[in-house]
Amino acid sequence: MPVRNAIVKASIGLHARPAALFVRAVHETGLPVTISKDGRPGVDARSLLEVMTEDFHCGCTVELAVSPDAGRGNHPRTPDGTHPAGAARRRADGPTGKVGPADVVDSVCVLRDV
Repeated sequence: MPVRNAIVKASIGLHARPAALFVRAVHETGLPVTISKDGRPGVDARSLLEVMTEDFHCGCTVELAVSPDAGRGNHPRTPDGTHPAGAARRRADGPTGKVGPADVVDSVCVLRDV
């Protein structure tokens, strides 16, 4: 399962507007991403309610994960072949163009790599 760790850098954590930006970026990947912290089971990162309920505060380390077989389908692409979540898709996981947790971190300003 592809996994990526990140730190929540939004001053209010993943709540309200930052959570909405994060969830929108996850939706744009078209993948079933989960988000977790402190070794707890992950919640569906496509659900604004679940993300806000988990209380991901500023400075906490989160783990983003995608099921390994989730990347075997079609990903949403723009007409020029890039991923809609942003220009960072040019470096998406090598020649296959697979999208994963790193793409969510890259496309969301409320998270920072660990």
